[in-house]
Amino acid sequence: MVRVAIVGSGRWGINHVRAFARSSLGRVQAVCDPDGASLERARAFAPEARLVKSYDDVLAAGDVDAVVLATPAKTHAEMALAALAAGKHVLVEKPLALRVDDAERVTAAAERAGKVLMVGHLMLYHPVVERMRHVVKSGELGELFYLYALRVNLGTVRRDENAMWSLGPHDLSMILHLVDDVPKSVTARGGTYLQANVPDVVFLNMRFSKGIVAQVQNSWLDPRKERRLTVVGSKKMMEFDDVRAHGKLKIFDRGVAREQEFTEYAQFLSIRSGDVAAPEIPMEEPLVAECRHFLECIREGRRPLTDGASAVRVVRVLEAAERSLGLDGMPVEVV
Repeated sequence: MVRVAIVGSGRWGINHVRAFARSSLGRVQAVCDPDGASLERARAFAPEARLVKSYDDVLAAGDVDAVVLATPAKTHAEMALAALAAGKHVLVEKPLALRVDDAERVTAAAERAGKVLMVGHLMLYHPVVERMRHVVKSGELGELFYLYALRVNLGTVRRDENAMWSLGPHDLSMILHLVDDVPKSVTARGGTYLQANVPDVVFLNMRFSKGIVAQVQNSWLDPRKERRLTVVGSKKMMEFDDVRAHGKLKIFDRGVAREQEFTEYAQFLSIRSGDVAAPEIPMEEPLVAECRHFLECIREGRRPLTDGASAVRVVRVLEAAERSLGLDGMPVEVV
């Protein structure tokens, strides 16, 4: 049994407590949070866990093999470094860090320590995203043209990070996973309507070396909750709607065919509108799959799907987009 300490048992961290407490591969050895009420909520899911308020107690614990960091994003890098230095495996929530150099420091530290470093890019453990990756790799969509993601809702406004840093890692991790590449350049524009200097809506555009373009819209100020990713290819298209209760993935046999010989302009492009397929995909809670994967990687010495290197790529895009945001949308190279 992998002995796990959950650090941060607030709005999202409590879900880690629940998921790890129900796993047959690990045991919640400790829960750490400075807030007593949060610790009491955690007790309901992990009654045998030790409840502590100091992170130092977790780092010094000889009966803790792995640390799960569900803390504010600005703390991720330093807390992960401290856990690795203490000889712990680390699962840290997204983003890995708020700067590329910090993300690289954590990744390098994990390599030196020989410990598993995994980042909570949750959507890559979603069964629908796994199927989408298979569809793209199979060539069923043909050549990828463009992708766009929409992740908006009303509320959950943060003060320590803007909407792009809060919501964008989900969409960026999926897009980079499907395209299997990092964009050459990005542009980003946003609006600050609810509080000073913290954009609550951001439009991020990416251009890849293969000619693929991608768009991400993130906002806390929208009348609807939307969680959609659309992928358009030369043969087919597909849409992932995570808000939909059933039939979350749809594959459209639709597109435009270019005729080789034509006499009229209308004959040059012909619209193909075929069937819409909604494949049956066995569903599992992504967080449960993510936590199981972390424990399996520790037990078997495997490299996680969402390892430090993949997380650095996401931070690299976000950092470039942040610079573009400050330049009112000027293109910035991703380096």
